[in-house]
Amino acid sequence: MCCHWHGIFQNGSNWADGPAMVTQCPIVPNHSFVYDFNVYDQAGTFWYHSHYSTQYCDGLRGAFVVYDPDDPYLNEYDVDDESTIITLADWIHRASPKPITADHSLTTLINGRGRTVQREVTLNTVSPLAVINVEAGKKYRFRLIGLSCDAPFNFTIHDHTMTIIETDGEYTAPLVVDSLWVYAGQRYSVIVHANQPPNNYWVRADPLGTRGSAGFDGGRNSAILRYAGAEEVDPITNGISTRPLNEDDLRSIEKPQPPGKPELGGADIVVPIIQTWHEDKQVFDINGVTFQAPSVPVLLQILNGTYAATDLMPNGSVYTLKPNSSVELQLHGISKGGPHPFHLHGHSFWVIKNALSDEYNWVDPPRRDTVPTGFDGNLTVIRFFTDNAGPWFLHWANILSMHSGLAIVFAEDPEGTAAHNRPIPRKLAQSYERILFTDVHFSIVERALSHL
Repeated sequence: MCCHWHGIFQNGSNWADGPAMVTQCPIVPNHSFVYDFNVYDQAGTFWYHSHYSTQYCDGLRGAFVVYDPDDPYLNEYDVDDESTIITLADWIHRASPKPITADHSLTTLINGRGRTVQREVTLNTVSPLAVINVEAGKKYRFRLIGLSCDAPFNFTIHDHTMTIIETDGEYTAPLVVDSLWVYAGQRYSVIVHANQPPNNYWVRADPLGTRGSAGFDGGRNSAILRYAGAEEVDPITNGISTRPLNEDDLRSIEKPQPPGKPELGGADIVVPIIQTWHEDKQVFDINGVTFQAPSVPVLLQILNGTYAATDLMPNGSVYTLKPNSSVELQLHGISKGGPHPFHLHGHSFWVIKNALSDEYNWVDPPRRDTVPTGFDGNLTVIRFFTDNAGPWFLHWANILSMHSGLAIVFAEDPEGTAAHNRPIPRKLAQSYERILFTDVHFSIVERALSHL
């Protein structure tokens, strides 16, 4: 296994980012590796998960919160602690790495609990649901975290509105909604005022119908918001969303101006990301190349003195980026398996244009690290700035990314990578290389480590 700290930039510690064969070799059985890194100038809602094969779907995932003493919204809520973390995951009644399709997701797990109506799973029992306890009159900062293997969720709390103040570790201008889609890898902080009569209220996380089993029969895809003093029973509330999130309404309050010129293609570096599905091979590609993990991590190749994209493995899937440059990614959607959320390691980015919109925001677009890319004919435009040397993964943010081929690696400032990053631990790859690879591969690792 290996562990990724989703949303943490790992500035100066690229080797601790975690994706297998990009920044490290997997940790083999009966061995260990210590992730020792600092979180500079970041606060907010993050998560951790295995970044080896499809392993995180089996449960190696969880919340990772960095609390901010300078939170600009600190006086706007009363409670922000472990009790206000809400994780959303799809529950699949089979172990990875067996192939997974949408019909294998039986229900949503909210904080690890859920119900399904399939008798071979339930044995005619009713599982307890997650309960989120509140007191009347108080305001809560709920941190929503999309831990799913695949499905996006439409999240609502009956009879309550939510004020969005954070997207993926970045503060936003307050925006009031009563429902929002949370895609795999995404996070939101919302302030909820417990201003309704003390009772039980349904919390719903309904998966997209093509990516999970939608509906609420038998209490599926649900949790309970319970006011102090309310009876411990299931809610009977009904909810209809009238203020769904329109992502065009999200606004950044930090670093609002995206880098580059305020026009399409106005960045120093412009990279189109075109997704294609190959029915005969059952794989995707990006820009004509299906990602296949290299036999030596990209980071170790760079530390060994290989800098050109044409020389870095996997061939055709590595893009070099110059330092101190604005980068624009033009992500073209695809309907097969869509909408695909994409996650960029090592950076937050400005979302200039959302997939389902025709609007471009060059003034104060929201910042985040995971964004859906829509369907055939849709275009998502994002910008970031190259100030963090190292190889960084861009991939479909779900369990299938490594196996489906929807991934590339940005080798950011490869010549400056060794100087920018703290020395890497010698355990990073040695045990894996000794066990699985040839003397040639191991010598590459040894030469790379000798430079540090």
